[in-house]
Amino acid sequence: MKDNVKALALSCLLIPGAAFAQINVGDTVGSTETDILAALEAQGYTSMEIEFEDDEIEVEAMLDGQEYEIEISPETGDVLAINLEDEEEDDDEDEEDETDS
Repeated sequence: MKDNVKALALSCLLIPGAAFAQINVGDTVGSTETDILAALEAQGYTSMEIEFEDDEIEVEAMLDGQEYEIEISPETGDVLAINLEDEEEDDDEDEEDETDS
């Protein structure tokens, strides 16, 4: 019985940590390159490219072998959207470009 209680307590501690392993829409990461890089690196993101545009900041970053495009508000630093980039979609676009030529 004691072992079950210990296992349950340990799993309760680990599950919230897993939920914070990735940023989410609505999280604040900042609006400067330094703040954004620090926030994403703290969550395990790598290979980041940041583009500052008038109405949003776009970040391309890798997490666990997956590429994400993250849109951030330049006014608030809040994450507006997170999109998983699909490699198959990119391959299809390349094939279409080749056939158009």
